[in-house]
Amino acid sequence: MKTILLIEDNADMRENTAEILELAGYRVQKAENGRRGVEEARKEIPDLVLCDIMMPELDGYGVLHLLGKNPATAEVPFIFLSAKAERGDVRRGMELGADDYLTKPFEESELLNAIEGRLKRSELFRKGFDSGFDGLNQFMDQARGLEALKDVGRDRKTRKVTKKDILFHEGDELRQLPYLVQGKVRTFKINTDGKEFVTGLHGAGEFIGYMGLLENGRAMETAEALEDCEVALIPREDLLALLYRDRDVSIRFIKMLAKDVKEKEQHLLQLAYASVRQRVAQALLRVHDRYAKEDAASDLGVRISREDLATIVGTATESLIRCLTDLKEEGLIASEGREIRIVNKAKLEKLAHR
Repeated sequence: MKTILLIEDNADMRENTAEILELAGYRVQKAENGRRGVEEARKEIPDLVLCDIMMPELDGYGVLHLLGKNPATAEVPFIFLSAKAERGDVRRGMELGADDYLTKPFEESELLNAIEGRLKRSELFRKGFDSGFDGLNQFMDQARGLEALKDVGRDRKTRKVTKKDILFHEGDELRQLPYLVQGKVRTFKINTDGKEFVTGLHGAGEFIGYMGLLENGRAMETAEALEDCEVALIPREDLLALLYRDRDVSIRFIKMLAKDVKEKEQHLLQLAYASVRQRVAQALLRVHDRYAKEDAASDLGVRISREDLATIVGTATESLIRCLTDLKEEGLIASEGREIRIVNKAKLEKLAHR
């Protein structure tokens, strides 16, 4: 049973609305003012918040602001209920992150339809989407909503990219955002000495280059296919429009950005303080964990060229090969052709985090 937090200072309105919700099968938490509503939300996170705007102690805008600052409640759908119907009030609420706005008095069906729509939408985003092209279409279609951006991506087509092909170079203008339907891609930067620094490993179901697209519209790194890939291209304008108008999509991308920054920070720390031997162990585990699902048939196998692995480690290919030979002799890994197989993952993890 879904729980709805109803924040309304008018007792009659609060009780009447709660009765409608309970008859529709929802569990209702009630609060008589904004401060109390925030306390209730923190005590028990609801599935959706219905909130009046004009209230004593803390108004609806304040409630939305406080809930939005708390990671535990930031993604809870939020619908304003108010007698204020001016366009400026609606705009302010939506700019603060509200999902919908109902003007009092409202019809019972109008209230229930709004709630049902927001709950379904929220559930879809919580579940996530498939990693393939169908997943991309599902993500874009659900994010777009019924009224917004009806033509976004309707002509989405995929293109084949062969191994070693460059999807974009650092500094290129990104008019379209690549979405990896199938395959593996690495992103990297090149310093003034011509040395490559790998900034990311990407697999099916991921957007590539979104940090540059959101920053200034130019690629912040170079993207190269590690194997034959299938890529879909999303027009930059369509994606930005989604981010600007859709709270769910914005939150999803914020999480992607946060994860990306965290991974880069960890990689920089490894390069700065870990030995080559440790970095090789870390790289093997990183590649395996990153592509484990896609290479499920190979169990603990890591399929990557020695040259590509060396750029991830941040060392010369010759140094990498010597280190791999040592790890092989110690029984931590085995190799056959291009594939490196992790034999003792526990010991390799111990080495990586020593």
